[in-house]
Parts: sequence; structure tokens; C-alpha cells
Amino acid sequence: MQIKGIKLSFWVLLLIVCSCKTTVPNVTQSAMDVLKADIVYLSSEELEGRETGTKGERLAAEYIKKRFQDMGLNGIFNSSDPYYQFFEKTIKSNPHGEAQPDDPKIQGRNVGAFIDNGSAHTIIIGAHYDHLGYGPEGSLYTGPPAIHCGADDNSSGVAAMLALAKDFSTQKMNSNFLFLAFSGEEKGLWGSNFFVDNSPLELGDINYMINMDMVGRLNEDRQLAIYGTGTSPSWDKVLKSVKSPIFKFSLKESGVGPSDHTSFYLVDIPVLHFFTGQHEDYHRPSDTHEKINYEGLGDIVQYITSIIVNLNNSGKIEFTKTKDESEQAPKFKVTLGVVPDYLYDGVGMRIDGVRDDRPAANAGIQKGDIVMKMGDLEIVDMMSYMKALGAFNPGETVKVIIEREGKRLEKDVSF
Repeated sequence: MQIKGIKLSFWVLLLIVCSCKTTVPNVTQSAMDVLKADIVYLSSEELEGRETGTKGERLAAEYIKKRFQDMGLNGIFNSSDPYYQFFEKTIKSNPHGEAQPDDPKIQGRNVGAFIDNGSAHTIIIGAHYDHLGYGPEGSLYTGPPAIHCGADDNSSGVAAMLALAKDFSTQKMNSNFLFLAFSGEEKGLWGSNFFVDNSPLELGDINYMINMDMVGRLNEDRQLAIYGTGTSPSWDKVLKSVKSPIFKFSLKESGVGPSDHTSFYLVDIPVLHFFTGQHEDYHRPSDTHEKINYEGLGDIVQYITSIIVNLNNSGKIEFTKTKDESEQAPKFKVTLGVVPDYLYDGVGMRIDGVRDDRPAANAGIQKGDIVMKMGDLEIVDMMSYMKALGAFNPGETVKVIIEREGKRLEKDVSF
């Protein structure tokens, strides 16, 4: 539930923070209607889940291109259509062998538009627009083939990117902007990897990259995760300057993660990645548009705008490497079959979703439970949970201590 008084104080705070010639425009009702229209279309059954290389992906790309054109933005790519950057991937018939001449190929396309403000530096704002089609690759759904709508993942990010493009198309800023909709993210960051390897811009001229992936499910606690805060010393400064009383932040320093910002971090470009958390509809057909928190998404667009405006006079920001948490993550042979709450910052590992017929569900573990101990191993955070999983093998039964509504319960979990 939104509290109008708090929201108003946020707009006032942003106007105070950005007391310069460049202002932060309010997210009006008409802008909110556009956000919704973008998500409704991109997640519609007509697009059949927008899998890379399909008609649905092409229709989504054409829609994004038309939105850019309606804003008066130009393409930037050296191709038959300057709004499209085409790429091709070979699907090896033997994943462990060499590609063969008759192996099938998939062609995808990134969609991009450029705002030239005459600057030496360019800000990239991106979001992937592809999804899973009908499954089953990458899907957590166990039923018959069905369209995976991908409203949150990632029609929400594309709608936010388009809203930012509209905002900055009407403002004179000290940086150029390149707005990018990537394809192939669900298959392994194909589009963003291809872009950094074939960029129409010199990589050294890119100031920073902002990525939005699954930003449509701001919860009642208004938890917003921001990844990549350690990739530039400027991020800490600006995030402290642009404070917001309407979000509860979860800040992560690492520039590496399962989305397109990683491709840019790996070529020494500062990144920020915005995320409102996983949910039970993640990678399922039930990720549909009516579940989007549109007002929350508008607030996120407003907040990102304020960050960019705050940095307007900062020139090119410095890049710093971060510790890659994924390198420390242990490998494990078993899984509980749950969706962790990645935004939880208390002790233990809180569960955001439980998958049917998996060890946790079979043991009676529920959404909202907090895992405190597995066997003899204390669980204090996500990393200790992953390390604990690495200690067990298939066929073992382990006593798991959970906390539910303030009470500790013991469950026997069979892997």
C-alpha cells in the first residue's frame, strides 16, 4: 500500500537534491499509463514469451524500436537497420564437442537508440527484453508447454528503460545516452556480451552502465536491491546524497551477477543493477502484468533519474574492481528446492518461495520460514547457507532448524 504523504516528501527531497538547471520530472499519471501499456504489450500472449530468435522476439524488438522513434531518438548501429544490432549463436548438437556445420543457429537482435548531447562520454541504460518462450529451458514450471509471459522478467525493466529514455530525451545533459534493450540474456548474456565486443562506441568513452532486471515487484516493505555499488567510488557518494525515505535498500558491492551489467563490469565500466527481488512466479507462466506494482516501478524510475541528474556535473567517474562473491560460492550436489529472499538482511536465510515435490516442500517448510541451521551448521546469511548445502550429498536426511512466526521448528529434510 502506498502512503501519499511519504511519496510527496520524496518528490520534494529530490527537487532539493537536484537544485540545478536540470530537474527531475515527476512520474505523472500519463507516464504511469505508458509504463503499464509497455508491460502489458511486451508480456502479452501475442509475443509468445519473447524467446531469442523467435517471431515473438522480433515483434518485441519492433515495438521497442517504434517507441524510440516516437521519442525522436536515432539508432546507432552500422547494420541494415540502425536501431538493431544483430548477433548469431550456434547451438551445438553436442554441448561437450565442437560446433558442426549443420548445427542450428539462432539470430537475435539488440535494440538501441542514442541521444547525442555533444559530450565525450556516454551513459548506457539497459534492460533485457527476451524471455523463455514456452519453456522448458530455464523454466521452473513443471506442467505442459505454456507461454512464459515475463512481465516482471523483464518487461518491467524495458518499460523503465523506455521511461528514462523519454525523460532524458527532453533534457539537456552533460553526457550522451545510449538506451539498449538486450536479447539473449536468458540464454547467457548473449546480447550484452556481443555488444561490448562489437560496440559502436569506444568502451573507454562509456561513463557507466545502469541495468534494470525485474524491477516490477516492489514489495510491501519497499525493498530495493542495488548491485555494483563497489564498482566506482562515486556510487557510495551519490547513493548517500540521493537518499530516499520510501525505499529500504539492500546494497551489494559486486559488479558480477546473473544479468547484463556483468558484461560491462568485465570490461572495466562502472555499473549499477536494480532489482526488486525474486518471487514465486519467477520463470513461470504466472509472471503476468496484473501482478506488477506500477506505482512502485514509477518510484524506481524517479529514483534512478535522480541518481543520473546528481552525477551530471561529475564528469567521467572512476572504475574500481570488486570482490566477486560468485568465486567464493561453493559447489553443491543438493538443493532444498526453495527461492531465497535475496533482499532479506536479517540472520539466517529467509525463503521467498517453495517448489513443489522438492526436499523443502516434502518436509513441510513454507514460504516465509527462515533457515537457521542445517545439521550442525549455523546459517547466518546466504553465503553460509550455500556453504552448508555443499556439505551434504544426495540420499542424506538432515535436521533443519527453521524460524516461523517467532518460533523455532525442527524439520527432517531428505535430499
